[in-house]
Amino acid sequence: MSIHIRPAQAQDAALILHFIKELAVYERAGDQVAATENDIVASLFGADSSGQALICEVDGEPAGYAVYFYSYSTWLAKKGLYLEDLYISPRQRGCGAGKQLLRHLARLAVEQGCGRFEWSVLDWNQPAIDFYLSIGAKPQAEWVRYRMEGAALSDFAAG
Repeated sequence: MSIHIRPAQAQDAALILHFIKELAVYERAGDQVAATENDIVASLFGADSSGQALICEVDGEPAGYAVYFYSYSTWLAKKGLYLEDLYISPRQRGCGAGKQLLRHLARLAVEQGCGRFEWSVLDWNQPAIDFYLSIGAKPQAEWVRYRMEGAALSDFAAG
């Protein structure tokens, strides 16, 4: 079995959107995906894109993807790598593809001089939590993530 990880290209937009939808269904939010293929092309491959994507292939077949971006830590005065999405299709799980994708990202973080490699996981996703713990990741329980979106974001911005 061969696992290959490559930078995503604009022509991968449909595949990335397919994986995004699969991930959303797994995360019990399949009805919340508003992205289109054109949105993926513009947001990940446009000139001002802040995000980047990887495609993971197992034996030459697309098996999953990762989307990440660089953040910044004032405490470290260094950038960090933030993993927005990591997904491996159910039929490809268990072959080491997810671990290799995470390791690839960890290498990018080290090569780029990042002080941190971070991501979030849903609190009910015990298989993912167990996997992350097994590779040495630690939960950051003292931080609570907040979000503002939609009307709340627009209303607040308008004053």
